[in-house]
Amino acid sequence: MPDNIQEPTLLAQGDAIDWEVCAHKAFFVSGATGLIGSTCIRTLLERNRLFDAGITVYALVRSEERAKSFFGEAAFDEGLELVVSDLDGFDCFDIDVDFIIHAACPTVSNFFVDSPVETARTIVDGTCKMLELARHNEGCSFLFLSSMEVYGDGNVERGLEHKLGEADVGYVDPLSLRSCYPEGKRMAEHLVCAYASEYGVDAKVIRLAQTFGPGIPKDDKRVFSYFAHCAIDGDDIVLRTTGESTRMYLFIADAVTAIFTVLLCGQAGCAYNAANEDTYSSVKEMAELVAEHCANGRIAVRVEVDPEAPYPPEHHLPLDTSALRALGWQAETDLSGMFEALIGYLRD
Repeated sequence: MPDNIQEPTLLAQGDAIDWEVCAHKAFFVSGATGLIGSTCIRTLLERNRLFDAGITVYALVRSEERAKSFFGEAAFDEGLELVVSDLDGFDCFDIDVDFIIHAACPTVSNFFVDSPVETARTIVDGTCKMLELARHNEGCSFLFLSSMEVYGDGNVERGLEHKLGEADVGYVDPLSLRSCYPEGKRMAEHLVCAYASEYGVDAKVIRLAQTFGPGIPKDDKRVFSYFAHCAIDGDDIVLRTTGESTRMYLFIADAVTAIFTVLLCGQAGCAYNAANEDTYSSVKEMAELVAEHCANGRIAVRVEVDPEAPYPPEHHLPLDTSALRALGWQAETDLSGMFEALIGYLRD
């Protein structure tokens, strides 16, 4: 899937980023073939191609063959180096790197419920190993990709109109199997804070709203992908929950510029929310937008609640992104634009 992202667009949207800081530096990216990790890598390689930036990118991958097919042969002439290992077996602490983007993580709700032990261990143990790599590289800047799900029911007592700042973390039920994901993310965030305090690692956290766009796997099963496929195929959208949960979303290009902004400018031991605040809507409202705007009213939205569906409990997550915007970042793409880009990619 070599040409699925528009890297020049990403570079244009990242005009506020001091890209010169990245020149002739080494980056390590876990989750290298996932949507976010791969787009970060492609952005750095595009810097090399367009500006001869001299960046080296170490990509943590589980399959060398798949990675070579995924990135294409040209990427290896543009600064890409593969580190073949999973997080469990990773022991390459002698790699010299200046920046680490830790993007590796399970993302599918069914996997959370079916494999809660593996989910939690991958998040927590994997983050610890990546932080150890940062610790072995003095002066290395580390960024952990967390999630809005760490907020749990963060605004239940504060009211639905309250935007959640980075200190407004609420309750997560530790005895719910699906909590392996948000609880794992919370513990990983604590490790970031602990390494920053105890070992002086320049480690920080970005809490991403649900992120999507061109580059997702064509067989992705998450809700945004399902909605897009329904629009393409002319099928009604069937919701297995009430669709009343509300959240914000983030286009992949905006997510990547947010990541580099926090990586280069964020404060050690701190977290930053990343979302397009204008996208705040319920799942049902988003489904209706796709049905009416993207499918031109040819499909309907039906609610057929399945109590066994492996989705998070009803939640309301309006994020306050002022801390990230204070670093010079701004979201560019609205929800309609996000779905137009995704549907165009899936149709290709």
